[in-house]
Amino acid sequence: MLEIMRVAWRSVKANKMRSFLTMLGIIIGVMAVVLSSAIGMSAKNGVTSRIESLGSNVLTIMPGSTSVGGVNQGYGSASTLTISNATAIQQDDPDVAMTAPLVSHSAQVVFGANNTNTAIEGTNQNYPAIKDVSMAQGSFFTSEDVSKAANVAVLGSQVEQTLFSGTGVNPVGQTIDIAGIPFTVIGVAASQGASGFENENDAIAIPVTTEQNLLTGSDTVNEILASAKSANVMNQAQLEIESTLRVLHQLSPSTADDFQIINQATILSALSGVTQILTDLLDGISAISLLVGGIGIMNIMLVSVTERTREIGIRKAIGARRSVILTQFLLESLGLSLSGAVIGLLLGTAGALTVGAVSHTGNLLSPGAMILAVIFSILIGLVFGVYPARKAANLKPIDALRYE
Repeated sequence: MLEIMRVAWRSVKANKMRSFLTMLGIIIGVMAVVLSSAIGMSAKNGVTSRIESLGSNVLTIMPGSTSVGGVNQGYGSASTLTISNATAIQQDDPDVAMTAPLVSHSAQVVFGANNTNTAIEGTNQNYPAIKDVSMAQGSFFTSEDVSKAANVAVLGSQVEQTLFSGTGVNPVGQTIDIAGIPFTVIGVAASQGASGFENENDAIAIPVTTEQNLLTGSDTVNEILASAKSANVMNQAQLEIESTLRVLHQLSPSTADDFQIINQATILSALSGVTQILTDLLDGISAISLLVGGIGIMNIMLVSVTERTREIGIRKAIGARRSVILTQFLLESLGLSLSGAVIGLLLGTAGALTVGAVSHTGNLLSPGAMILAVIFSILIGLVFGVYPARKAANLKPIDALRYE
């Protein structure tokens, strides 16, 4: 067997360029499998982090819709939610940990010679815990600030840079004007990733009561954020919120909800399913590349059999058994596919590490995908090497010796 392997390897090395071109399909296929797995995992991690950046176990409650001239304006266009709704949900629903009402609108903000037009978000003291907001400087406002409708503000990182760039002063403790009304800056939030069309860094948080009293003049809120006590009870918490709001809004059993609840877990599950479909699609393309590589191996091995017909005849004439010839050509085919798999694995690993570094998603290598790609390559080498090997092994010595 060692002698057969030595002869097979010598035959592969005899035509280095042809052997490399034969392996190229396997190299590309294996590399594609490893990279597609890494890209799919990167996409999944990116989707997960974006959804989780909205907060942990968050349910978003939106107002109902209005109809103008028979045209439905969509959820959020009605005024059906209030601060008292948020308070009742937190107090009455056992699977809800906390709630935060949210009122948002744009306003001009001025500090000294600097100004910007940004989102003003009125909320309560629970907002940082629900949205996983950390503070870079100072602190968030308290429940006392909310109850007193204090003129205090927490700046997003982008707003802080815009208003205080070049001033050389600490923003905490400074007074800014929001729509002409003075507010004291008590904190600056740490930078967060943008989610969807919202950029939390380009916003200012103030007590919801202050925003309603001084800026909007309305007692309704744009939405309510509710945090479930754990991921396992999110569906139960959603049912409790629906029941509570229907009672508070005095809706009859035949009346449709005048609100909508967006379940973060449902969104995450749906988007993860989409990324999995894309990953499967890429894996399918990679498998086709491996099959093409297998066809290339078979073609080259058939050429090799033709070129070495006299050699085969001589070996069989001096006693080489059919099984020896068959094994030699199978080993050559297997050597080509395995060498291609190793090279493809190294290139795919380098590519996956590069994707992880660029996307800041860490190690994206999938041992399962790597092992599967190598096993599939070996099988391809064996399957597509059988026909050429059988053709070589079945040659009659006298006909092979006559071959020119």
